[in-house]
Amino acid sequence: MSHIYIYSPSSAVRDKAAFRRGVARLKTLGHDVELDESVLKSHMRFAGDDDTRLAAIGRAAASGADVALISRGGYGLTRILGRLPLKQITKAIEGGTQFVGLSDFTALQMALLARTGGITWGGPALGEDFGAEAPDDIMEACFDDLLVGHGEGAGWTLPAPEAVKDTVLRVRGATLWGGNLNVICSLVGTPYLPAVKGGILFLEDTNEHPYRIERQLTQLVNAGIVAQQKAVLLGSFNRFKLVPGYDRGFNLKRVVEWLRTQTKTPVFTGLPFGHVQTKVLLPVGRKVDLMVDGRDALIFWG
Repeated sequence: MSHIYIYSPSSAVRDKAAFRRGVARLKTLGHDVELDESVLKSHMRFAGDDDTRLAAIGRAAASGADVALISRGGYGLTRILGRLPLKQITKAIEGGTQFVGLSDFTALQMALLARTGGITWGGPALGEDFGAEAPDDIMEACFDDLLVGHGEGAGWTLPAPEAVKDTVLRVRGATLWGGNLNVICSLVGTPYLPAVKGGILFLEDTNEHPYRIERQLTQLVNAGIVAQQKAVLLGSFNRFKLVPGYDRGFNLKRVVEWLRTQTKTPVFTGLPFGHVQTKVLLPVGRKVDLMVDGRDALIFWG
């Protein structure tokens, strides 16, 4: 049994049914679930005003929990980056608390990595994942591996149309970093984006049309960030709608093709991470190995 602390650092929880299902699911799995006192607060679109959410983050860090898990993503962390208790969070991590989340949580992850080198986990949120009508088996297995300390890596099969034939790549001891593309682009030029060279950058996003995704990737290309990496891994980009009669063949596949023409850095797709039910957990800031052989890809940190 693990102690899991649930808090809301970003948007307000609107789907209370999914929230309740998520709490019940974690309890069914045998965990001790502690809810932050402001986890269901609401202020405009946020889970409480800035001070309320900052206090919640501080309580999560002081909880002594095995895992500090966000209730949901959304928006709000970039508003308070300069006030985050980064030293307190780092001390909590050193004491054994694993901070897990995705989406807007990327802002905290990047700030922590840039300022203190603290390692966090890209992974599920309570409502979106554990609160789903049928939580994904792979997601839960990866989460369980984290709790028992058995997580060693994540493998996947590159989509056939996107795989580069006869590709063999070995990258050793590279820093794994990244998360939500929109959030990362918002941090370019600030002290809260880590200056990672020779790393492995993973990206995902949701509700963004392919032209917006391309524009954000352009920002990372023009800023020299993509060229400094050993590889770029693209996760899920979903929940967007193409415009019939207007896009005329411009889609996500074209965006990936274009990105590959702009950089010598290998770009791989199909990473099971993002706003999808089947997602792996990824150690943000940790040194990992990446192995790609044809369509088989593996990130290894064990």
